[in-house]
Amino acid sequence: MAEIKSINVIGAGLAGCEAAYQAAKRGIKVNLYEMKPQKYTPAHHNKNFAELVCSNSLRSDELSNAIGVLKAELREMESIIMEAADNNRVAAGSALAVDREAFSQYITERIKNHPNITVVEEEIVEINPSEITVIATGPLTSDKLAKYMKDEMGLNGLHFFDAAAPIVEFDSIDMSKAFFASRYNKGDADYINCPMSEVEYKEFYEALVSAQEAELHDFDSDSQKLTVFEGCMPVEVMAKRGFETLLFGPMKPVGIEHPKTKETYFAVVQLRKENQNGTMYNLVGFQTHLTFGEQKRVFSKIPGLENATFLRYGVMHRNTYIDSPKYLTKFYSLRSNPNVFFAGQMTGVEGYIESASSGFVAGINAARLAKGTELLDFTDETVIGALSHFVENGAFSGNFQPMNANFGIVAPLGYKVKGGKKARNEEIAKRAIQKIKSLKSEIEK
Repeated sequence: MAEIKSINVIGAGLAGCEAAYQAAKRGIKVNLYEMKPQKYTPAHHNKNFAELVCSNSLRSDELSNAIGVLKAELREMESIIMEAADNNRVAAGSALAVDREAFSQYITERIKNHPNITVVEEEIVEINPSEITVIATGPLTSDKLAKYMKDEMGLNGLHFFDAAAPIVEFDSIDMSKAFFASRYNKGDADYINCPMSEVEYKEFYEALVSAQEAELHDFDSDSQKLTVFEGCMPVEVMAKRGFETLLFGPMKPVGIEHPKTKETYFAVVQLRKENQNGTMYNLVGFQTHLTFGEQKRVFSKIPGLENATFLRYGVMHRNTYIDSPKYLTKFYSLRSNPNVFFAGQMTGVEGYIESASSGFVAGINAARLAKGTELLDFTDETVIGALSHFVENGAFSGNFQPMNANFGIVAPLGYKVKGGKKARNEEIAKRAIQKIKSLKSEIEK
C-alpha cells in the first residue's frame, strides 16, 4: 500500500484551522505554518489562532437565512469553527456572536493538541509545488508571499479595504440615556440602544462626514484609492452617500422602542456584547477608517457614549483576494496545479463562516488527494457547495467580487412552494441539510 502523503497548510486563521483540522481528523499528518507570533499583520494583535479582526458576530443562526443554513451544514460536518463558536457564544438575539478571546483560545488549544497536526511558527514566502498545500493566508497575506503568488504562480491579485468597528467599555456607557432592547422585540433584549432625536442626528452626521480619515500608507503603498466591499463599509463612507443613508443602515430606528415609555426615535445606534462577561460592547455597523482622535470626538456625540471608554478604536486594513474563476476549481484547487488549494477570503468568499466553509472543503479534498481518493463536490444544492461553485464560475458580469452566503447562489428548487419567500428558503434549507447528511455518509466511507 502506497504511503499517504502529509499536507501543508499555510495560515492559522479560520480557514486554515478548519482545513488542518478536517485533514488531521481523517488520519492525514498536517504541517500548519503560522507566522504569528514572529510577525503580525497591521490588523492582528493576538498570538492565538482564528483571530476575529472585524466583528465578533457570525450573523444569523436561523434556517430561513443562508448563513444560518451554512452554519447548520458545518455543524453537521463537525466543523471545529462551529464547535468553538457554539462553546463560546454570547447573547446576541437571533444572531450567533462569540467571545472573541475565548473563541480563538479554544481553537488554538484544539489545534495544537491534535496528534496529527504539527504547528510551525514561520512565515512562508514560497511553496513546493509538488507537495499538497492549502494556502489560507487570508486577506492580509504577507507582501513576500503575495509577490510569489503573482510572479511564480501567475495569479493576479486584487485588493479592497476592510474596516473594523470600535469597542467600548460597558461600565462607561450612560444607561440613563441608553437602554436594552431588540428590534421588533424579537428574541431577548441583547442590544444596547443609543437613541437620537433629529437634531442630535444632524449634529452627529455633520461631525461624521467632516471628520479626518486615517492615511492608507500602512496598508497599501501601490494605491491611495479607497475601495470598499459593501459588506464592511466604513460608516463615514456610507454617510457621505446622503443624509438619510445611515437611517436605512446601521442607525435604522425601525422596530426599536423604549421598553418602558414606548417612545420611538429618529435614529438609533446599537451596541452588541463583545464578550461573555458583558464588559465590552461594539458599535454595530460602525466600521471606520477615521483617526483615533476623530473617533473619540465624533462617536462621543452619540447619546450614552459621551464619556465612553474606547477599549479598541476602529481600524482599516487591506483585503487581498484572487480572481478565482480564472484559477480555481469547485474544490478550491488550482487549475494549473491540483496539488495546491486555496481557502479563506483570498478565494473571494466573504465572511467568517464562509471562510471556514472554504477551509472545510479544501481540507477535506486535500486529504482525499493525499489518500488517492476522488475529490468531493458538495454541489450547489448546499450552501457550502454553492460558495465553492461561485468561486469556480464567478458572476455573470465577469467582474468577480467577494460573495457572502446567500440563497441567490444556491440551486433553485425547481418547483414552487406555498407561503412566500420564507417558506421557500426553509424548503431550500431542508434540502441542503438532507444533501449534507448524504455527503457525510459518503465522506466517512
